[in-house]
Amino acid sequence: MRGHRAAASRPPRIRARSAAIAAFVVLAAMVPAVASAAGTQEVDAELPYVCTLPSGRQPAEVRVSAAFPDRVKAGEAISPTDVTTTVELPAEAVADLTALKAATAQAATRLTVGVAQNESAAEATWRGTAEPVALPGSGPLTLTATGDVPSVTGRSDGDLTFSAGNLAVDLALGTADGAATDPGSLTVDCSPAEDAPEKGLLATVQVGTDTAEPSGSPSSSDSSPGAPAPSSGTPDEPEDRQGDRAPKVAENPPGAAADRDAPPCLYDDEHPATPSSLNAYVTGYTNVKKLNAASLLPPSCMLIEQGNPVDGPPDPDYLIFDTVSQGDFHDEGRKRTPPFESTFLAFGFTPVTATMVLEQTGPVTIHSRIKMRWSDFRTITDTYVRAPLTLRVTDLEVNGTPLDVGPGCRTEKSLTSLEPDPANHPGDHLVLYGRGEQDLGMPATGYLLLSGGVLSGEATVPAFTGCGAGGENLDRLLTASVSGPGNQIKQVQGQTCSIANPVFGDEFNAPQCTSDLQPHVIPVPER
Repeated sequence: MRGHRAAASRPPRIRARSAAIAAFVVLAAMVPAVASAAGTQEVDAELPYVCTLPSGRQPAEVRVSAAFPDRVKAGEAISPTDVTTTVELPAEAVADLTALKAATAQAATRLTVGVAQNESAAEATWRGTAEPVALPGSGPLTLTATGDVPSVTGRSDGDLTFSAGNLAVDLALGTADGAATDPGSLTVDCSPAEDAPEKGLLATVQVGTDTAEPSGSPSSSDSSPGAPAPSSGTPDEPEDRQGDRAPKVAENPPGAAADRDAPPCLYDDEHPATPSSLNAYVTGYTNVKKLNAASLLPPSCMLIEQGNPVDGPPDPDYLIFDTVSQGDFHDEGRKRTPPFESTFLAFGFTPVTATMVLEQTGPVTIHSRIKMRWSDFRTITDTYVRAPLTLRVTDLEVNGTPLDVGPGCRTEKSLTSLEPDPANHPGDHLVLYGRGEQDLGMPATGYLLLSGGVLSGEATVPAFTGCGAGGENLDRLLTASVSGPGNQIKQVQGQTCSIANPVFGDEFNAPQCTSDLQPHVIPVPER
């Protein structure tokens, strides 16, 4: 494993991650990247694994990268960020998938991470999703998944370690013409190889009431810097024998804002509610690849009509339902986001400020496929959000000087993504993907339409048209600065409010709706 790099000041990496209901972030103007705080360690670990494939057990390489704090106080939550899991499956795996007539694969990863402090131990699951990739004609298959992970809290003094354990890779497979293979999915189970260095150690975080000493300085114990504190117990002691001593792993639900810093999100006479009506706030970030920076979409209101589930394709191991819902942005009665402003540096030094809106050109659809496994009643839900959205620029200012963009400055067509099922979903639109999982009687993890969560995708920004006034044509300027592929999107949807069955909160349930039937949860955007 490579050494950990402590970053006193570094630009954050811009990556795809991990929206909700509609994939909708501004892809035009950018906020300059913010440097990381001091005391951050950047981990980049390359680990050998062995994966079980249809052809048998095969070696694989797994790379885990993330950012951790160097040290925290006891009782302070540790939230790893910029988490990426990259799996390189050998050529034999490609042959196995090709034998199933697969031409594309989309991965969702589940990495078990052991968390240990002194004699106590617990486990967390790091989940990630990846964009669909084409199977290579030869050589290995590389799958890169990103996602948010649970926070961990050390309850006492002593170094807290994170170690990579077993890994499951869920593959959704597609044919060359965009249809699903038979079977349409495959789970590849992987475990660390016997020669994995340091038992898969990813990071060590100092935890204590006195955290003033520099990272890596000797502690009062005789252990070496960065090594786990000695103890009389074993890190592998089962969690249920440790009680409150074990490190606490959080569930990582969507965040709720303390105030109502969001536009109204209400049904009204013009948009009357039905028994299946939901509303929710969405927010998020996107990057503009050409500008190497990230842009924020503030909370926006979505009105959603939940569809009814119908029987999906037969499967001997699962009960499958398909649900198609429909949503619309709702800003002052129009199908668009509220206007928002972003600033970026053109040519690295010239400040440019743009005011924009995202406008729907058709319905936003939310397609959820729910699979319930008969053996243990575990449900797995794959959700695809498809949104036809154009980007409209209403105001532009360069170095403090306004430029008149005119009333019709916009992308010439909708922002687009790679569509995994083009035969059934033609046309130009964005695609966001998320996976949710739930065991019977346990809270859901990942993304579900009702509880919200994170979806991710990648968009191509089309050329601009209609920009300029008084004979000045600004189309080329905006197109050259912004348009192009590879713009990663990460969007967060909050908990929905069910208009017909509102939950206002009590001693057993968190509130989902305000007294006037607006969504209670205002999600917090995440990079």
